[in-house]
Amino acid sequence: MLTLLKRLWLVPVVLGGWELLARSLDIAYLPEPSLILIRMYDMWLSGPYILTEEAIENFVPSLVRVTGAWAVAVVVGVTLGVALGRTAWLADFVQPLVEFARAVPPPVMLPLFLVLFTMGTQVQVATIVFGIIWPILLNSIDGARSVDRLKVETATVFGVPASLRIFRIILPSAAPKIFAGLRLSVSLALILMVISELKGSTEGIGYLLNLANNTADMPAIWAGVLVLGVLGFVLNSLFLMVERRVLAWHRDAHRVA
Repeated sequence: MLTLLKRLWLVPVVLGGWELLARSLDIAYLPEPSLILIRMYDMWLSGPYILTEEAIENFVPSLVRVTGAWAVAVVVGVTLGVALGRTAWLADFVQPLVEFARAVPPPVMLPLFLVLFTMGTQVQVATIVFGIIWPILLNSIDGARSVDRLKVETATVFGVPASLRIFRIILPSAAPKIFAGLRLSVSLALILMVISELKGSTEGIGYLLNLANNTADMPAIWAGVLVLGVLGFVLNSLFLMVERRVLAWHRDAHRVA
């Protein structure tokens, strides 16, 4: 609890300063945090079971999309990245295509996905996956290439099957760099979730932001921004908990060294 207070002490200070600044300036585009919280409560937290029907209908689809798309990107990115990292000729063949594709801004692909897929979840998932797969893929390639060659050769000499070499040697050794890419992808996934829901969607947090923007409802817009910030903080904290547990051996090894 003390650690949490140390990390969050600046939040009430910023909110208090924001409240005073907004009241003194009286600008429509900068509403007071108190007004934003009231609007947030009315829209999403005043239901019979805390969450309102509007919150459930829009928050749940966004969470399902972003977690599902992230899971797909992790499986594809890590699998392909390890394969490219351990196979030099395949990496040389695919590398130009990877460099070209990752240079394309994901929002540019949204109109194409609208044509290729049915409007709705498929478009959002495709946009998120396309945008977040690159840090996962590139870090997986780098991690697979950095595996100690002696360990792999020793396992090969002793007849260790390829599947065991991958799961017992390559993936654990590459895990620190893979997790670095995964952490970057979490924040990117939230950004692309909102972008993909701003167009061609009838539900989701991005849809609510677009609706509030069309009606010039500034407290609702700021409420959506606040929800995204809290969601990003929670997802990042959960990811760090998993990362610390999975990579505990890595930190212990560095302490011993």
